[in-house]
Amino acid sequence: QVQLVESGGGLVQPGGSLRLSCAASGDISSIDAMGWYRQAPGKQRELVAGFTSGVRLNTNYADSVKGRFTISRDIAKNTVYLQMNSLKSEDTAVYYCKADLQFPGRSLEVWGQGTLVTVSS
Repeated sequence: QVQLVESGGGLVQPGGSLRLSCAASGDISSIDAMGWYRQAPGKQRELVAGFTSGVRLNTNYADSVKGRFTISRDIAKNTVYLQMNSLKSEDTAVYYCKADLQFPGRSLEVWGQGTLVTVSS
């Protein structure tokens, strides 16, 4: 099994920056893809940024964060990051890290506990 622990959320002013971290532990070799999602009050959870595992990092971003957010990973630390710049009030949400695990004949999703990001003056 895989465990995910997010950190780095907090209160930031509009235009500011934050970096979220997602530390993975356990059966890391089963991870096929990872991503950051967010859920604002009263809204559905949505994909913010993600990548599929491999030698080359294939990333994708929600249109609303393109050019402002960057997803990256540190393989040695088993950690995925989300660098968020030029934050807006509409970025306020609980941010979740997700891993897609692949096993012979089955797949599994694992979620972290979430970290709150509040963008406000």
